[in-house]
Amino acid sequence: MTIEMREGYEGTGPGAITPDGCAVELYSRLPLWGEPDIITAAVPAGAHILELGCGVGRMTHPLLERGFTVTAVDESAEMLERVRGARTICGPIESLDLGEKFDVVTLASFLVHSGDVEVRRGMLNVCRSHVADDGCVLIQREGEDYHTNLPRERRAMAVSPAEGSGRGDPSEFTIRVVSSEPVGDGVNSVRAEYVFPDAMWTQTFLARPLTKEQFEGALAEAGLKVDRYLTEDEVWVRVVPVRA
Repeated sequence: MTIEMREGYEGTGPGAITPDGCAVELYSRLPLWGEPDIITAAVPAGAHILELGCGVGRMTHPLLERGFTVTAVDESAEMLERVRGARTICGPIESLDLGEKFDVVTLASFLVHSGDVEVRRGMLNVCRSHVADDGCVLIQREGEDYHTNLPRERRAMAVSPAEGSGRGDPSEFTIRVVSSEPVGDGVNSVRAEYVFPDAMWTQTFLARPLTKEQFEGALAEAGLKVDRYLTEDEVWVRVVPVRA
């Protein structure tokens, strides 16, 4: 199936590639990095979570196992085919309008750093319009040296077939962020590689670095404000609506 890639985004490797360059099979193999623990500690037990950009359900499934109700949103139908046990909605995040309010909204995967300001603005407006007045939004930001500490890599273990949809035995693989090159207007083109014993994927995407002040300014524009930074590196943030 031919898909229309977002401008400035590209992905290579086996299987379906989403409009922002993500490979479905790759994301079925990627492990968690503690996200469910961070979310669980920051929100009420049993909350109804609107997960924006759920992918194949890496976070969806463990959140369901912890007793949360999840409505999972992604623009890729191929990604959503891997999600089990949650209500799923296919479409772009930035134009979502469910006419509902949720206890918690999550915007992970550094989506707040979209290279397109209008897309970022749309995503944050969706967060604000879908979170309950007494609810919260959990956002994952880039690390302080994300675009400067390059190239960098980390080794990790892929999920087992029982945990995800990846084929074969669990195996060690390498995630490598190769480069981040300015392309104008404060936007960088980032290239990442994922090397497994049996396959390799690459992704090129656009990201806009944001200082803490710029990040909090973007929140304010959408009627949101920081409640607290949840992790020592300030990558995960608990955000709440500004009440009129």
